[in-house]
Amino acid sequence: MIKSSIARRYAKAFFDLLDAKSIDAARTGLTALGRAVEESSELKHVLASPAFNAHEKLAVLNALVQKLHCPPVTANFLGQLVHKNRLGFLSDIADAFAELADQSKGTKQVSVTSAAALNTAEQDRVRARLRDLLKRDVDVTFQTEPRLLGGLQIRIGSTLYDSSVRSRLNAMQTTLTKE
Repeated sequence: MIKSSIARRYAKAFFDLLDAKSIDAARTGLTALGRAVEESSELKHVLASPAFNAHEKLAVLNALVQKLHCPPVTANFLGQLVHKNRLGFLSDIADAFAELADQSKGTKQVSVTSAAALNTAEQDRVRARLRDLLKRDVDVTFQTEPRLLGGLQIRIGSTLYDSSVRSRLNAMQTTLTKE
C-alpha cells in the first residue's frame, strides 16, 4: 500500500515535469528502465548496493537514459530517485506513470490472452467490443498461452476476466472434489 502511494506520487511529479510531446518517449523509456532493473541482476545489484556511490549509480542510469532516447528531464528525475534512495520503486513508478499517460490520452491498457493466436479480424472484433464496453479508446496487447485450452483471459488494470476452458475445468474440479 505505502509502496504504491510513493510510486504514484513520484510518477505524478515526473508527469507534471513533462510537456505533452515527451510523455510517450518518457513512458517508453521509464518502462524499459523498470523492466531492465527487474530482469538484470547485475543492474539491480549496482543500483541497490551501498558499495556504489550516487555518482556511479547516476552514471549508469544516464547511459541507459541516453541509449533509450528518453527526454532530458528523465536524467534529473532519476537523480532525485538516487538521492532519495527510491530506485527500488522504479518499476512501480513506471507502472503508475503509464496509468497517468493513459488517462491523459483517454485510453485504457488491456491485455488479452488466448489459447491460440487470434487472426486480425478476431483481434479487431475484440478491440471494438472492448472499446464499446469501456466507452474509451483501448490499447490492446494480444498474447497466447496454450495452457488455457480455449477461451480468453482479459486483464483490464488489476481485474482479470477469465472465460478460459482451463479456469472452467478448475472450477468443475473444485466443485466435484468438495464433497
